[in-house]
This record gives sequence, C-alpha cells and structure tokens, in this order.
Amino acid sequence: MPGDQRDVTPDEALLHRWLGDYGFGEPGDDDDPLGRNLEYRPGEAGVLPVDDPDSRARARLFREVLGRFASGVTVVTGLDGDSPAGLTCQSFTSVSLEPPLVLFCVARTSRSWPSIRRSGAFCANVLADDQAPVSEVMASRSADKFAGLSWVPGAATGSPRIAGATAYVECSIQAVHEAGDHVVVIGRVLDLVPGAAEHGLTFHRGRYGSTRPQ
Repeated sequence: MPGDQRDVTPDEALLHRWLGDYGFGEPGDDDDPLGRNLEYRPGEAGVLPVDDPDSRARARLFREVLGRFASGVTVVTGLDGDSPAGLTCQSFTSVSLEPPLVLFCVARTSRSWPSIRRSGAFCANVLADDQAPVSEVMASRSADKFAGLSWVPGAATGSPRIAGATAYVECSIQAVHEAGDHVVVIGRVLDLVPGAAEHGLTFHRGRYGSTRPQ
C-alpha cells in the first residue's frame, strides 16, 4: 500500500472492532474462515479474491474517501422480549420534520438488527465523548453487550436508554428498505430527550474524537 494511503487507512484490528456486528468476518468465522470480508467492493456482499489488486484498491479508496466525512456515533437499541439488543451506528440522521422521521443504516448480516426489528421500535443513543468503550462493545460480537452497562427502559418504547449519553431519540420502525448489503431503517420519532452529557463522540478517518472545543 502506498505510504500516503497507509497513513490514513484505519488499522484492520480497529475496523474489525468497529464493524464487528455488521458481519465483517474474523479468522475462524464459519461464514468467512479466512477473515477476508474487509475486502468488499463497495455495495457488494461477496468476499473478494485476495489476488484481485484492482478490487482491493477500490475498496480501500472507498473506505478512505468516505472516512473523511466526520460523523457522530450512536448506539441503536431495542428490546427482544426482556432481552436488550444494541449495535453501534454512524449512519444516523434526521429525515423529516413533519412528520418527524430519522433513519439509520445497518448491514443485513447484523446479529442484533433482527432482535431490534422484531420489537418494532428502537432508541438511538447519541454517545458522549467519553463513551468510546460503549461504542466498541456494541460493535463487537460479545454475547452480552449490556453486561455491566447501566440503562433504563425508554418511556415511549421501552428500548434501552444507555446512561451517560448526550441524547436519546425513541422511534417506532416505520419502514425498512433494502439497499445493497444494507437496509435503510426509517423511524418515526415518538420521544426526544436530551442527556446529561454536553459533548458528543465523533468518528473520523478511523479515530474517535469529540465535539468539545479545542
């Protein structure tokens, strides 16, 4: 890899932690025994041949260019019966004021999304700048992501509100649209609550940051 790309491409271990719940394989996974799923072409779900340098370069370029867009970090949560479920999500944004709509995107291979979808509702927890560990746990393949995590049921949907976040947006699931290897989830806002934290967590070029003024 050229030196200029190496400097801005996130470390592969970090990508695995960040995207772990989104179906990117790790060595030993049944669905990807060689752990090569980081080599997707943009918009495709298949494993690329390791001897295809052009495709690998396009995938690297896709990640590098899109990584220049700084985003906030949310954890989307829901309840499957009495069991909480959650996933880390950068792709959360407002859609409409009237009616009040938001959206997020999640890979079809996510292990947590089916549980959230079954509940018919979700809460977007906008993480505070000291909650990078929460982001990493929720992006992992941990069997119990909520172990040791303080949360309360949201007033509107019962979806977990994680303590310490900077905002909570509770929604019913209004529509789910297929989009390549992801789905786009449209939520109708039922309740909006500011959290106690003032500064949000950001993600830019493979690194966590903060909205705190420098």
